[in-house]
Amino acid sequence: MKAANKIAAILLCVLPAAAFADDPAKVAPDHAERMKQGLKVFTEHVRPLLVEHCLDCHGGKQIKADFNLATRDALMESGMIDDDAESSHMLSLINHTEEPHMPAKAKKLPDDAIAHIAKWIDLGAPYDKPLRENAAEKKSTDEITAVERDFWSLRPLAITAPPRVKNGSWGRTPVDRFIQAQLETHSIDANPIANRRTLIRRAYFDLIGLPPTPEKVDQFVADKDPRAYEKLIDQLLKSEHYGERWARHWMDVARFAESFGYEQDYDRKHAYHYRDFLIKALNRDMPYDQFVTWQIAGDEVAPDDSLAMMATGFLGAGAFPTQLTEKEFESSRYEELDDMLRTTVQSFLGLTIGCARCHSHKYDPIPSKDYYRLASAFTTAIRAEVELQIDGAEKKTKVQVTSEGFPHMKHHADGRGFPHFYKQTFFLKRGDVNQKEEVAEPGYLQVLMRPDRDESHWRVEPPKDWTRTSFRRASLANWLTDSEQGAGHLAARVVVNRVWQHHFGRGIVATPNDFGFQGARPTHPKLLDWLATDLIHSGWRLKRLHKLIMMSAVYMQTTTSDETRSKVDPVNDLHWRRAPRRLEAEAIRDSMLAVSGLLDKKMYGPGTLSESMRRRSVYFFIKRSKLIPTMMLFDWPEHLVSIGRRSNTTIAPQTLLMMNNAQTRQYAEGAAKRLADTAPDKTVKKTYRLMFGRDPSENEMTSAVEFLRQQTESYGKSKKPNKESLALADFCQALMNSNEFVFVD
Repeated sequence: MKAANKIAAILLCVLPAAAFADDPAKVAPDHAERMKQGLKVFTEHVRPLLVEHCLDCHGGKQIKADFNLATRDALMESGMIDDDAESSHMLSLINHTEEPHMPAKAKKLPDDAIAHIAKWIDLGAPYDKPLRENAAEKKSTDEITAVERDFWSLRPLAITAPPRVKNGSWGRTPVDRFIQAQLETHSIDANPIANRRTLIRRAYFDLIGLPPTPEKVDQFVADKDPRAYEKLIDQLLKSEHYGERWARHWMDVARFAESFGYEQDYDRKHAYHYRDFLIKALNRDMPYDQFVTWQIAGDEVAPDDSLAMMATGFLGAGAFPTQLTEKEFESSRYEELDDMLRTTVQSFLGLTIGCARCHSHKYDPIPSKDYYRLASAFTTAIRAEVELQIDGAEKKTKVQVTSEGFPHMKHHADGRGFPHFYKQTFFLKRGDVNQKEEVAEPGYLQVLMRPDRDESHWRVEPPKDWTRTSFRRASLANWLTDSEQGAGHLAARVVVNRVWQHHFGRGIVATPNDFGFQGARPTHPKLLDWLATDLIHSGWRLKRLHKLIMMSAVYMQTTTSDETRSKVDPVNDLHWRRAPRRLEAEAIRDSMLAVSGLLDKKMYGPGTLSESMRRRSVYFFIKRSKLIPTMMLFDWPEHLVSIGRRSNTTIAPQTLLMMNNAQTRQYAEGAAKRLADTAPDKTVKKTYRLMFGRDPSENEMTSAVEFLRQQTESYGKSKKPNKESLALADFCQALMNSNEFVFVD
């Protein structure tokens, strides 16, 4: 047989019939030459690339994103290859012109490698044989493999001891040994401990979001007690302002707002009780597993506790359209279930689940079946307004809750007969309410259930004679917080990472809302597991976790940088230095109020939309269509979906706000009234101590005294009354505009 005929025979085996015209004999020789070239490129270049970089995830050990390239038939069925390389989706992913970039979590392939793949596609993408003889078969979309269970975030917590390190003099807690071990691997040292003035300012902002007073700074700096810093941390953790600071962090995660959203955006006047629950629960150091349980099912597990009822506001905090036609009723309810489910899974487990509504998750082991079984836990849960006695008050207060069996919370769609819930949740083909399949019974993510367990292991039965609620949500909460058999180990990882992020600016996992395949990998996986294990074994107490982190040398170190270490670790993944951090919108505004002496420390209760409010920023009323402009300038979230990490932008309008805003000027004038002194140098010193917690340098003193003299003289020439006060207010406002006021070392 001639060589051309041999190649034609091979092509008939490896190419689908559609690749040829009606009479293969007439076109086979042309194809033969083309495929001969393609096979040469494949065997010499492409096959090794696909085996090394692609096969494990796409047809070898598993089949991610329903993309299998182990055989040519499977590759062509995937739709990833078109008639030429330029039109092929596969090449767009490899070229990083479309997402997700491939290979996943790896550097882009070299240009010559991509060129070989492109040439191979243009030549028909022939295979001489399957990439692997025992390649994975296309599995059921409901099946969870052992490989999928072995993904880093889904595994049980690794029990590990803090590693041994060469230099034991730097570390202060076990946390430091995990950090130091990696630093030693890269042959770099961490920074020394910062001075006390730096540490007290850092601790105050991290735990309560307010600056320390000059008196508190002096007291701490002068304290000779070796345990002075530890006592400071204990004192701040006991402060009622701790709950205000950390509740705001969780409100981002919970997409909390006090209006329905969409065009009409009607107010939810009694939703603020959820915010008050967060503050109270955090101040009481409620165990985190209880914190989770009450937000999902407080009305079922503790129906007589008003705080538990307030906690259920979590589920109903999402946006919802209130003007609906009859055709939109059912689809809108499924959208509402989707919001509850997405927020629950993302907040507590750090996983994205929404795409499983229409098809099994493309990247994480979440079948569509698991999505609907989880969603069914919320089938009959609705917003309601109930009268509760809060904190033993004689008079009852109306509270928005998310529960079952209460009259629904009224809104505009009621006039059209909106039912608020349907008695059953169905599996929907492609997420379409017009393509219902069987009824979805409650269940959980298979990948976060031990293989020998089923849903009955976490089922909570209602008390005798209880009929109001289904206890499906209590069962869900039971699974979420079960660290041995259920999802609790992942819940612990996620919350530990959230706490770490707010202390360091970036989490051990840089994507706090995505611990899945497309999320970032942990920089210190053993430390993350050690902290999560410690949290569980310590009764899920978050205040203990704060203290453990803040007592470490890695937290206490200076911000000093240098070129040598920056070359080794330019983004500071190894934590060899403390990264300076800009305060968030709330802390900037609250700090200005604090130094001005105008801060109203009243806690709890309804909020307001008025920017002239003098309470802490956590008490702003959050109306989705009318967000506070000055807060938005400093990256306040839009409160539509769960936000794991805020953006941090620097734009010109931020400076213009600080220079020209009426409230900012009031804060500066308030501070000036507290600082006026007959001697300019004393005034300058008092101002620096109030704003920054330190004395001015000699150059700063000289410049500031001259600034006050010139401003006073200028106001005098303009015949302005109170020229000294106006000049001092200008000086205070200038310092509020400085980086040192809005950044914390």
